[in-house]
Amino acid sequence: MDGRDRDFIQHLPRLRRYARALTGDRGRADDLVQDTLERALVKFHLWQPGSDLRAWLFTIMHNVFINQLRAGAGTVIMPLDDETVQPAIRATQSDRLEVLDLQIALSRLPEEQREVLLLVGLEQMTYDEAAGVLGIPIGTVMSRLSRARERLRALLAGSGAQPALKVVK
Repeated sequence: MDGRDRDFIQHLPRLRRYARALTGDRGRADDLVQDTLERALVKFHLWQPGSDLRAWLFTIMHNVFINQLRAGAGTVIMPLDDETVQPAIRATQSDRLEVLDLQIALSRLPEEQREVLLLVGLEQMTYDEAAGVLGIPIGTVMSRLSRARERLRALLAGSGAQPALKVVK
């Protein structure tokens, strides 16, 4: 195993976690990770040594995911099983319900907001890193993150309504 393989393996857990959060399905997430790694290996000559490999891999995953969404825009994918995310330690019943509520609320967020929220909140990327992965300005990351947090709060509070927009003068 060479250094490149070790570097890729080191990022697998984060790639899997982000893919699972994006797709909401274990099988599709595994396929997304595999497609990401395949593209990264083929395009490895384009990676700039000394730059952040994690951000480069997440950028590839984001692009592969968007391409898959565009290609399958008219298709409906039905999961073969009704698996939900299982906590590492068996939680109490109320904790499990809270995790399910969070998972449902995340799935209801618009794609752009969910991506930013997952990169910054779950993967602990800086705004600048998330902007680089998504290919958007840092201000857009901040506004999408703010909207995502507000929408998530509203969904978790039981209010399915969109938060009111504030008029800025």
